[in-house]
Amino acid sequence: MTVTSEESARELLEVVPVVMREIRSQMRSRRSLELTIPQFRTLAFINRNKGSSLYEVSDHMGLTPPSVSNLVDGLIERGMMTREEHPTDRRRVRLAVTSHGRAILETATRETLAYLAEKLSNVTPDNREVIAKAMEILRMTFARSVRSRS
Repeated sequence: MTVTSEESARELLEVVPVVMREIRSQMRSRRSLELTIPQFRTLAFINRNKGSSLYEVSDHMGLTPPSVSNLVDGLIERGMMTREEHPTDRRRVRLAVTSHGRAILETATRETLAYLAEKLSNVTPDNREVIAKAMEILRMTFARSVRSRS
């Protein structure tokens, strides 16, 4: 049986929200981490892309620059991030994750990974290989489309 790209897209639209809802629920249940999904994603993005601007975070998150600015302000107030002036353009800022923010990010990542690994422990090894291959294909497909927009 051949699966069309439209059928694959429909499956993606149905499954991704279910997975994200599960991850959000897991993170909410661990209130000691004190991170929402947008805060987690912001910290993770900036940790991977040191010196990012508010615009770059806004583009990555799919949020308006004022929304990202508020999100970042909250993380700065909590000591998880810093905002520095750009060395050559006063209108831009560079964002960085603090050691405190990195520690919280690492804890959140570790606990979420452990939860997901437990969920996937009931999946057969063959099906876990299928999942890994699907994730690799999705990463390559969507990373390529993000790069082409830049």
